[in-house]
Amino acid sequence: MRRSLQQARDALDRLLADADAVERIARVAALVAERFGAGGKVLACGNGGSACDAMHFCEELTGRFRHDRPALPAIACVDPGHITCTANDYGYERVFSRWVEALGREGDVLFVLSTSGNSENVVRAVEAARERGISTVALLGGDGGRLRGRCDLEWIVPADTSDRIQELHMLILHCIVEGVERALAGE
Repeated sequence: MRRSLQQARDALDRLLADADAVERIARVAALVAERFGAGGKVLACGNGGSACDAMHFCEELTGRFRHDRPALPAIACVDPGHITCTANDYGYERVFSRWVEALGREGDVLFVLSTSGNSENVVRAVEAARERGISTVALLGGDGGRLRGRCDLEWIVPADTSDRIQELHMLILHCIVEGVERALAGE
């Protein structure tokens, strides 16, 4: 157990050592706050544990994080009806892109989470977003995979296993929500 905790700490230390990665959190929080102010929304998607992280991120925005504030428009693609219908009719590789096509509008922000950066359905979601003028933010692992460099802003977190990658992704997402709340409060 101590080794696992140390690995998590080492990954966090590597993230903190990357000043640009840390500064990017503030940039993304400002972007999201600006888009909320202009009537935009957040969309988020990922597979497996990343889907759960996308859902958690969105509920922090629609519900409450640290401060009472108006609910913020955020939707994670986790609806089993949509996912199974689309997978059945078009294939699993289109479950997220069809969702972006249905709900995404220019001025929105799409967050994609992928520990590998290679999930075809996530890659296609980014393509659908870019076609619609939707800003894209990626939280990736490994070498960034096929998504590396394809989003407006991204993190390729310095961790070696899916669990450590997802832990850093969630920490970044929590920091973004905190930054959004501060920006909307005029701090």
